[in-house]
Formats: sequence, structure tokens, C-alpha cells
Amino acid sequence: MLAIALMVMEKRLDNFASIRAMLSIPVAPLQYLVSWPTTAISTLQTALSTHDNLIKENLRLKTDQLLLRSQLQRLVAIESENNYLKALLQSSQHVKGKTLIAELLAVDSEPFVHQVILDKGSREGVYVGQPVLDAMGVMGQVTQVNPLTSHVLLINDPHSGIPVQNVRSGLRATAMGDSYSGKMRLMYVPKTADIQVGDVFITSGLGERYPEGYPVGKIISVGKDPSHQFADIIVEPSARLDSSRQVLLIWYQRHA
Repeated sequence: MLAIALMVMEKRLDNFASIRAMLSIPVAPLQYLVSWPTTAISTLQTALSTHDNLIKENLRLKTDQLLLRSQLQRLVAIESENNYLKALLQSSQHVKGKTLIAELLAVDSEPFVHQVILDKGSREGVYVGQPVLDAMGVMGQVTQVNPLTSHVLLINDPHSGIPVQNVRSGLRATAMGDSYSGKMRLMYVPKTADIQVGDVFITSGLGERYPEGYPVGKIISVGKDPSHQFADIIVEPSARLDSSRQVLLIWYQRHA
């Protein structure tokens, strides 16, 4: 009845608008109270949706970051490999005669054996006794040849021996592989010999197994035990025997 009366008064009275405005003041809190649950639910839904979206975006960004990092690592690896190949090609320019780049297929897993297998064989003209280099120095010598592959004995194998010469003093010696340390030792060098830590040794060309003048290694230790006749001299190989993937096969002049 009150509602009907208000409707009639609104139609009949010209100044009822001001009365209606006054009546809306006490009604407003009720309207806010009634609408609050709807507003709260809507706000909560928006917050949950935003939280969900943030979690999904965070996971997506982490995934993208991981992918970008893996791509960056791959690019760094490719750049490093390209730089190594450039160094290897520059090294090949100083070699007299024919050269061929080969790649490592496998590493011998036997203990105290330092040998690798290359992806080039007799089909490419590889021969037993052929010298093998990397971008830094002498790696070893071919010991077995198959049609598609070849085996290389590294210079740090105990069965390997290479004639070397001291760049500084001209001293000649033979460097043998050391199976325990993975390095090399100079054999039968008198304790009185002019040799120092840091001396660089290169191939002497004697024995006609390796061409003359290629880096072999650097002296890292000189021991002179009074009870021993000869000095105990350790050589760090110049070649990256444990990390090189590409190597250089060279045709020594007498085989050219």
C-alpha cells in the first residue's frame, strides 16, 4: 500500500522528486548491503583469475628463459667450434703437403690406454704412421687403418714416443706418454742438462715419424733426485688431447 501511495504521489505531486531524493538516503545503505556479496564475489573471481594468469605467465616466462638459455649455450658451443676450426685451418696453412680434417668418432675406454678413432680411413688415403695434429700441436700417430675409420695413438699413451727438441736451448730428447698422469715425460735427460720449467718442446724431425717444428708440449715440472741418474721431467702436451673433436691428418713430405 505504501508503494502504491508513493507511486500515486509521484504522478500527482510536482515537488515529489525532492521527497523521493530524501527517502533514498536511508535506503542507500540497504542497497549497498544487498549488493556487497555480489561485488565481493566478483572481486574475488577477478583476483583469482589474475593470480591464475600470473602463475601461467610466470611458468611460460620460465620455460621461454630455459629455452633461450639452451639456445645461447648451443650458440656459444657453435662459436667455440667455429673458432677452433678457424685455428685448425690456419694451422693447416703452415703444413707442407696435403692435409685433411677428420673428426673423432670414439675414445678408447680401456684404462691406461690413450687412443681415439677417427672418421677417415684408407678410402681417403690415410696410412699407418701418419701424423695427427690439432690446432694447438701434435696429437699422435695413426696405428691402424680401416676403409672408413682409423685408430690414433695419442702422444700421452705409454706406448708412444716422440723425438723432441727444446726451443730455447736446442736440447734433444724423447718424450714418452705417462699413463697415470695423462701427460708426458722426457726420458734419459741428465740432471745437469740445461732445462727449465716453462721450456717449450717441438718435434725434432728425427726418426722421420713427425715433421719438424710442430709444438709438442711445455715443461711443468723438473725433479732432480740425487739418488737418480736422470732428471724427472714432466711435459704438458700442447694439443688438447681430452677435448679436441676435429683433428688434422697430414701427409708427411716423404709420403706426399
